[in-house]
Amino acid sequence: MKARTRDFIHTVDDLYFATTSYLHPEDRILSFLRYIPDINGARSKNNIHYSKVDTEQAYNFINSNYPYYLFDNGSGQIMMGVPLDKIDTILHPENRLQEIMENPDNELLLKVVEVADFFHEEAGIPYKYMGVSGSILPGLYDPVQSDIDFVIYGLRNHRNAVNTFARLKNNPDSPLQSIGNAFWNKIYAKRIKDSSLTIEEFKWYENRKSNRGVIDGVLFDILATREWDEIKGVYGGTISQSLAILKIECTITDALASFDNPAVYEVDRVKILEGPDFQVDEIASLTHTYAGQVKEGEIVVAKGKLEKITEKKTGKIRNRLVVGTTREALDEYIKLKN
Repeated sequence: MKARTRDFIHTVDDLYFATTSYLHPEDRILSFLRYIPDINGARSKNNIHYSKVDTEQAYNFINSNYPYYLFDNGSGQIMMGVPLDKIDTILHPENRLQEIMENPDNELLLKVVEVADFFHEEAGIPYKYMGVSGSILPGLYDPVQSDIDFVIYGLRNHRNAVNTFARLKNNPDSPLQSIGNAFWNKIYAKRIKDSSLTIEEFKWYENRKSNRGVIDGVLFDILATREWDEIKGVYGGTISQSLAILKIECTITDALASFDNPAVYEVDRVKILEGPDFQVDEIASLTHTYAGQVKEGEIVVAKGKLEKITEKKTGKIRNRLVVGTTREALDEYIKLKN
């Protein structure tokens, strides 16, 4: 069974999980619980009510009711994943978008079609490289309040989509528009818990990313997911070793995967500003705050935890500076030098 980031899984226990990785163990698919049956739940499908769960609720529910969705990844870390024999259906965003385009039966789904048409007509992206994830994928959305998690397959297609939106988002004739400051103020309060970015810096970076906007008052995200031929490696194919906490200055040489999960930047001309003198080959962000943060050719300052990653099969080594090793990413960041 094949699954990649942004897919959903419906299990035999009537639970909905969101896939969290491109690479999976042989016996299960790495994913995280999102929706559970709940007679008092605000969302419904086929006359069954469901509730959306946060991280703490998800682990508590699984621990108490279905512990076989938890496993040890081999390093003592307990992770969540759906065993293959517990899969009922794998839900794919590209298939869901096709269904919606054939029968958009409410205002929210009509907006999904309008977003797809925009990227097809303005960016020339074929519909087969698009999808819709989030609550719309399993059909557990609120027609009035839900956002649109719009997926673009292929890293170059995603860059094309973001660049096209950036070019047109302030055009009054465009159906897809930029986001106002009130939204960014709210997100800043939620994400930034230290002084790594001022609110002015945060809004400046977020506005220039051009990966979020509104369509007739509905928020949408332009999400990147790799095409199948862009997915490399196997689960457990590398060994990671923590080396040090570093602050560096460097030049970004490749940011094509900067909106992926994790976001990855290849770097050169590295100067160690704080910490021991290690080689650094790339930066990876595990938090949305620093995805798409900087671009090729820009000189940046970054702080995080350096990890040595060794490929088991070839012995090839690369050193990756990881930003976002904690939920709040305290004192970890990526930003322009100037």
